[in-house]
Amino acid sequence: MRKIPDDFKSKLHNLLTLQTLSYKEGNVADYIPALAQVPPELMGVVVATIDGKVFTAGDYDTQFSIQSISKIFGLVMAMNRVGDNLWKRVNMEPSGQPFNSIIQLEWEKGIPRNPVINAGAILVADVLASHYSASKLAFLSFMRSLANDENIYIDQEVNQSELIHGNRNAALAYLMKSFGNIEAEVPDVLTHYFAQCSVSMSCKQLAQSLLFLANKGIHPLSNKKICTPKDAHRVNAILSTSGMYDQSGEFAFSVGLPAKSGVGGGIVAVVPNFGVICAWSPPLNSFGNSVVGMNLIAGIAEELGLSIYH
Repeated sequence: MRKIPDDFKSKLHNLLTLQTLSYKEGNVADYIPALAQVPPELMGVVVATIDGKVFTAGDYDTQFSIQSISKIFGLVMAMNRVGDNLWKRVNMEPSGQPFNSIIQLEWEKGIPRNPVINAGAILVADVLASHYSASKLAFLSFMRSLANDENIYIDQEVNQSELIHGNRNAALAYLMKSFGNIEAEVPDVLTHYFAQCSVSMSCKQLAQSLLFLANKGIHPLSNKKICTPKDAHRVNAILSTSGMYDQSGEFAFSVGLPAKSGVGGGIVAVVPNFGVICAWSPPLNSFGNSVVGMNLIAGIAEELGLSIYH
């Protein structure tokens, strides 16, 4: 396991300080009105390791809307529930199209390109809505158990915004339904999907909850098996190729870590056999990724030599 230098805490603070004005290069997501109200200057970062260490800086304990980061947790739940049957309904290839593309889904007859674009995550939501009598509650319970923290909730204001402004996601769901690739009723699937995207968590909660992906499926803080080593590998592989929207290739090229972003400004990056980095800052670049979050994770990965391609 990589050794963390003794002065790393101060280096983390320095990295954050260097980003004090970088948030001005981006814009907060405004198509969900509740997200547009978040102060853009907030920023936090956490590095959590599989041996129990936690390094923090900035607004690391402030909860924010995790949005697409929730797709990781939904995917793990679906893989655990239906196994390899999932991959008959969703592929694992990078899309090369916008994350909410309808055209690609039409071309490919209702089979989403991967589970972390919107269509794929909606299909995963269908698996959960079809296999759990109370899928939203099951999802929330899963999140709380992974973070070992009951203070994780669905932000109702964000959820309402999602429901009102979710027409494109509804279109994706109905298109898949027309191809026979959605089993539950579309409104039930969307209700689950919007609820999971509206979960609020902090950098610290997120980093600690995802440590199992850095530890071959075993959560190091509880020693519980969350998924198989094979499935942890698969999730990390998908995050490497597709987790950062249309900037995934560039992120793999420059940073070299499996990662997932969300339009709430959060980014998580998994470092196998080491730990998880979570950074948050609301303003986004043109790809929908946090400007400051990308800079912070790149800086930490370089400082500690964390690229998986070394």
